[in-house]
Amino acid sequence: MKELQEFVKSLKSKGSKRNFDPHLPARAWSEDDLVLGRKSRAFVIVLRTGGCRWSKVSGCTMCGYFNESLSRDATKEELLSQLKNALSKYNGEECIKIFTSGSFLDSIEVPEEAQIEIIERLAKKETVKKISVESRPEFVKSDRIRKLREIAKSKVFEIGIGLESANDHVLERCINKGFRFEDYKRAVSILREEDVKIKTYVLIKPPFLKEFEAIKDSIETVKKIRELTDVISFNPVSVHKNTLVEYLWRNGEYRPPWLWSVVEVLKKSKEIAGNLEIKCDVTGRGGKRGAHNCSKCSNKVLDAIARFSIEQDVNIFDGLNCECREMWKELLDLEQFSYSQLVVDYDNRKR
Repeated sequence: MKELQEFVKSLKSKGSKRNFDPHLPARAWSEDDLVLGRKSRAFVIVLRTGGCRWSKVSGCTMCGYFNESLSRDATKEELLSQLKNALSKYNGEECIKIFTSGSFLDSIEVPEEAQIEIIERLAKKETVKKISVESRPEFVKSDRIRKLREIAKSKVFEIGIGLESANDHVLERCINKGFRFEDYKRAVSILREEDVKIKTYVLIKPPFLKEFEAIKDSIETVKKIRELTDVISFNPVSVHKNTLVEYLWRNGEYRPPWLWSVVEVLKKSKEIAGNLEIKCDVTGRGGKRGAHNCSKCSNKVLDAIARFSIEQDVNIFDGLNCECREMWKELLDLEQFSYSQLVVDYDNRKR
């Protein structure tokens, strides 16, 4: 899939990185979250780094976080300055999440000394019960994980991995993820050995999948990872600038997922995964670049999804309805019929 990788990379050149202040974080905010199984507050920090290493090689088809990256790698001092600036807004939240729009465990993106000091500073905060970072699986190494686990001490230490799909075909040809399902499982094995909690990000509707295929892929992924992870966090695709998804979207060849599809995935996933924590972060707030229904019901469904992510109760979705839901159901039926007919026609031609 060299052609796909090259095309994804070429789209990045159309964007120009602004002159960001390397001493200021990209963002920091407080939000409701589940912490140790109950509703609490989390403090989220997005550090400004040089970006995801895979993005510099090629990148994922839907990810536009490179647009927010520095034009060079950040130094330890700059990252600690960003952390200090962000923590000035900290107000005793029980969970602190560190995002980098890449991999916290990548020693080029976040120098090892900075990783250690960041976790040390967070672990010293008495009100913090949980520390969460994220990484691609190739940077999950036993010695590093063991060291950070020891520094985190009595805190719950969580690492999120953007698996997106457990289907290698989807990972390679739809997402251009740059790793395979086996790589994820290897990383999970290391994290389990070191008593680190695992959060797995799963994509809803990668490009090149029909709506019904996207629903099926998400649900099949849950079946494959329910014994491997502690949390599943669904990310419905949104249209980021200078990405393959935006290219397709502008040419009328991609629509972000329906919120009805998101609800269907959440309901089925909870049924499959039982007590496993299921979350969903919908970006775009119902706009045309994000997961949406019609203008009459999008906000109501989004509110229900946000409530479900905290309460873990599928009954929240009971009673949700709108005339556009019938349109969505008809779309799924039409897609499945067309797909089935295509298979039949293909088989007939081969005889």
